[in-house]
Amino acid sequence: MITKLLIANRGEIACRIIRTAREMGIATVAVYSDADAKALHVRTADEAVHIGPSPAAESYLVGEKIIAAARQTGAEAIHPGYGFLSENAGFAQAVIDAGLIWVGPKPSSIDAMGLKDAAKKLMRDAGVPVTPGYEGEDQSVERLKKEADAIGYPVLIKAVAGGGGKGMRKVDKAEDFEASLESCRREAKASFSNDEVLLEKWITSPRHIEVQVFGDAHGNVVHLFERDCSLQRRHQKVIEEAPAPGMDEATREEICAAAVRAAKAVNYEGAGTIEFIADASEGLRADRIFFMEMNTRLQVEHPVTEEITGVDLVEWQLLVASGEPIPMKQEDLFIDGHSIEARLYAEDPTGGFLPSTGRLEHFDLGVEGRIETGVEEGDMISPFYDPMVAKLVVWGETRAEAIDQLADIAESVEIWPVKTNAAFIAACLRDEDFEDANLDTGFIEAKLDTLVASDEADDDIWQTAADFIALAETEEHEDLPIGLRLNAPGKLNATLTHKGETRTVSAARSHVDSLATGFVDPERAVVFADGQSFVFERQSRGTGAGAAGDGAILAPMPGKVIAVDVAEGDTVTAGQRLMVLEAMKMEHALTAPFDGTVTELSASQGAQVQVEAVLAVVEPKE
Repeated sequence: MITKLLIANRGEIACRIIRTAREMGIATVAVYSDADAKALHVRTADEAVHIGPSPAAESYLVGEKIIAAARQTGAEAIHPGYGFLSENAGFAQAVIDAGLIWVGPKPSSIDAMGLKDAAKKLMRDAGVPVTPGYEGEDQSVERLKKEADAIGYPVLIKAVAGGGGKGMRKVDKAEDFEASLESCRREAKASFSNDEVLLEKWITSPRHIEVQVFGDAHGNVVHLFERDCSLQRRHQKVIEEAPAPGMDEATREEICAAAVRAAKAVNYEGAGTIEFIADASEGLRADRIFFMEMNTRLQVEHPVTEEITGVDLVEWQLLVASGEPIPMKQEDLFIDGHSIEARLYAEDPTGGFLPSTGRLEHFDLGVEGRIETGVEEGDMISPFYDPMVAKLVVWGETRAEAIDQLADIAESVEIWPVKTNAAFIAACLRDEDFEDANLDTGFIEAKLDTLVASDEADDDIWQTAADFIALAETEEHEDLPIGLRLNAPGKLNATLTHKGETRTVSAARSHVDSLATGFVDPERAVVFADGQSFVFERQSRGTGAGAAGDGAILAPMPGKVIAVDVAEGDTVTAGQRLMVLEAMKMEHALTAPFDGTVTELSASQGAQVQVEAVLAVVEPKE
């Protein structure tokens, strides 16, 4: 049995693996980059080894450094988690060649499923249903055009080495085929150094169905039923659930048996996922569910399978990697209830889903459900890695119960000043079509305008902010305890500024909003409601932003200050450039809103700033 394990990953998955390893009595070793020196997975592990600078290409993706860290600490095994090197057959082989245990499938299995065209041929030979298409070696334009015409439009062109939505083009009619092929090949060459493509029949009402499989070195393979991952944005999953809604037992039996055949075809060991695309235009039917690809690793969404089966998949991985057989037989596995997971991202849906980075000054995900996270209050959300903050997971006896639980959790998220998609998650879950399981992979795109909530505070939120200040002042201290729900009347007027609008709000009446929580400090009041944070600058306290009203210069997005053209006390004219913010590889000039004087300047060249941070204040000319 493994006694010391190195986790070649970071964030929530590293913390997740450490938790199970500790329960099994296995010592753990974390690896970390400069950006993660104080990260939760580093603090949680028994040992930690620094492996390089912040960019993943110089740290988490350098296999030699990870193997060296294992040797340095005496770790016997390496668990890759997901992402980074988890599906890199060369790294898996290097771990094995170093005399270490690779907690994952054999390199040959990873290779066999690595290219989509070869994998489809293998699956077809194994009797696994495959989407009608073409994966031939003849890559001439003429042959590809002929095959596309035979398949019938619309048709999908896919890079054989593609992933993450890159190297894909939908073609609706024959006359557009050659231009789309050329564009797809260009992107595939730039992204994967491989411009070969395959063709697939376009599915008009697609659902993303995947089956969790598990194999061992003794020839055993089982499935742990299916998951539905249809709610996606830009080909990235947002909400996953198990079992798939609308899946009858006969269809489940056929698709899960096909997944087991797929795993056996590559002598699979460990945790893996067979991904299928389903044409759900007439419901879920076995003859309309087709193999898409195999993920030769643990999936982000594995907790929903654990919740409905009672299995710890990481424990199974460590046992099987140690040479033991799978702990359960197929007949012992069954589905219990329904589980849903949502990926909580550090992003701003109201700002085009731009990433949101910075320190988690306030971070509270509540105590309900199963929370998988790699951060705590005070930690940093770094611009170097995936923006996922946490996975919110629930189990219910029914799907409706699970939906209601998860929506409640999302609406109760309290995070500031980093923005999140919590309100967006709740809107997806509360949508009538989602509740009725009328969904496909185009669900979010089709409903995006109705799913993104406004970040403008309504009258109740303004009132709540004023009442929070009233309660803080009548209790003669500045800080209102985080999470306190107001149940007493205030006794003053509060002048507040929110998103450039200033109001004086009477807090002399009792105002109770059981859905809102928040806090007050000398500069601001922050109200949390329905998964969003609403920030009010306190003019009554004489803060720069409040005193200046519309003269507060706010960062429009997270970024880096690359130039500051003024100093405190400078006289400026309307439209004069004050500073330049660089964000998302673009430069944004911030200018004076009117003639006046710079009374405050908090920005400095080279500083990283958060969205809506007050960078300067201009006092209008008398």
